[in-house]
Amino acid sequence: MGFEAALVRWSPVRPTLAVEAGAAAARVVVTGDWTIRTVGDVEARVGEVCGAIPAGAVEIDVGEAGQIDTAGAMLIDRLIAAVPEVRRRLVGLDDKRRVLFAEVAECDLSPPERAPRHSPVRRFLEHLGELGLGFMAEARAILDLLGAVATVTLQAALHPSRIRFVPFVHQLERTALKAAPIITLMSFLIGAIIAQQGAFYFRRFGADLYVVDMVGVLTLREIAVLLTAIMVAGRSGSSFTAELGSMKMREEVDALKVIGLDPVEVLVVPRLFALMLALPILTFISDLAALVGAAVVCNTYGGIPTDTFLQRLREAIEMRTFWVGIAKAPFMALIIGLVASVEGLAVKGSAESLGTQTTQSVVKSIFMVIVVDGIFAMFYAAAGV
Repeated sequence: MGFEAALVRWSPVRPTLAVEAGAAAARVVVTGDWTIRTVGDVEARVGEVCGAIPAGAVEIDVGEAGQIDTAGAMLIDRLIAAVPEVRRRLVGLDDKRRVLFAEVAECDLSPPERAPRHSPVRRFLEHLGELGLGFMAEARAILDLLGAVATVTLQAALHPSRIRFVPFVHQLERTALKAAPIITLMSFLIGAIIAQQGAFYFRRFGADLYVVDMVGVLTLREIAVLLTAIMVAGRSGSSFTAELGSMKMREEVDALKVIGLDPVEVLVVPRLFALMLALPILTFISDLAALVGAAVVCNTYGGIPTDTFLQRLREAIEMRTFWVGIAKAPFMALIIGLVASVEGLAVKGSAESLGTQTTQSVVKSIFMVIVVDGIFAMFYAAAGV
């Protein structure tokens, strides 16, 4: 009998709704258990009662209800909301149910609005516009940093004691001296490959010697400075972004501001000027290594002696050819340093943000280096250089 009594006690009671008309106010009586297992039977009935509630005052009595969970409270709240607040009175609530109904009433039960579907053309144009706005924001950030660098440089020129020589030399060692071996090896191989391909094709026309002209002009004007800038963007640019981003994550940049130091003066300017000096040096090394590689291949593969190679090279190029390539290097270094610094200072407080900004720094730097090279090519063509 004890088990049967407990089973009867915990068996859910079917929920019911009763509308009673009264002289002063209509009365809606809620009885039974309003739980997730039972409310399905009375859900349609709640909608009918909501539509049939008479005008005038209405008293909603939940005192005779059994168990009520969130699902039941949501249905009863729909019934309560169907009556304006000035005409309704809720009775039979204890403290626990008052809290439950208050929480349900504060919930936003309206379904989320579906985003309107647009045509592929419109989505493409919107995406294009977002890219344009993002490009403008990044260009503005780079120009702001460039202005800050110019201000710090002018202040350092007026007050030489503010020049941070030791950090500049340290960054120059990292960007120039430690990068020289990989730049030399890469340029040697590139010069050798260009010479081999040129000798292979020029041999068909009996013009083997003209490979020296091609290697000399192409290397000094374009290939050496462009490949060196790309290597520096991937090596030093990513390093700058990672370092500044790590400082930003550890709030070291904010600490510099707190103690009265300018982060641009302390962190950006030494790196930027070291890079602007390092890239021309590395470009000069790249020129020499590429020409040496080309001379070796011409001697062993093309049958052109080294003396003949040097004599033909002296006739094919002039000092202006060398300076045309070297003149691009400081501008490419400036772009790489600015982009790397902007991306590093834009890092948020997560490792994912650091990786994202470092990747963007390398991609944007390489892209801008190629753009700058194209601008110089058009300028030289217009100037007849």
